[in-house]
Amino acid sequence: MRHRVAHRKLGRVTEHRIAMLRNQATALLRYEHLTTTVPRAKELRPFVERLITIAKRGIAGGNTNGHALNARRMVMEDLQDRAVVTKLFDTIAPRFATRPGGYTRLLRIGFRRGDSAEVAQVELIGSEYDPRAKQAEGGKEAPAPKKQGVGGRLRAAAERLRGSNKPEGEPGGGKSKATKPAKGTARRSTTPRKAGGS
Repeated sequence: MRHRVAHRKLGRVTEHRIAMLRNQATALLRYEHLTTTVPRAKELRPFVERLITIAKRGIAGGNTNGHALNARRMVMEDLQDRAVVTKLFDTIAPRFATRPGGYTRLLRIGFRRGDSAEVAQVELIGSEYDPRAKQAEGGKEAPAPKKQGVGGRLRAAAERLRGSNKPEGEPGGGKSKATKPAKGTARRSTTPRKAGGS
């Protein structure tokens, strides 16, 4: 029985599981969205939210008594990338200064094609990730014509997951279905006939 056992093992030994969560947390804080399986996403949420809370407390405490430095050192135990830690303390933690918790959103986007694992997208609240935003020549993102809500982004992520080959601008494009042979024509077999009797 698994009474009072808090976390999922995810089919990994402890060291591998912790390393995976650290890598996913680094990617989530760097890009502000991440696509992974649902059990991994559910384990990632409290891991990342704890890091954001530590950063918030460090900013609120200020440099008096070394609160900011101690918070930065505590976060650096889990995030090895200094650029991500700097982004966390400079942009992400101040964004959530008035929010009491719940810094991430988990969107279920469907099932993976190879093994039918349920896939989810984890994103930071307020990031509004748009996968179709193209980079302009000057390095700035092109302005989106219309802001997509959560549902629109969810549909777009599900289309990417399923591998839809539909060209943009064409409503019914994509792969064409194979047609049946006309009535009366013989079906061609690819395997040789069995020699001998029936």
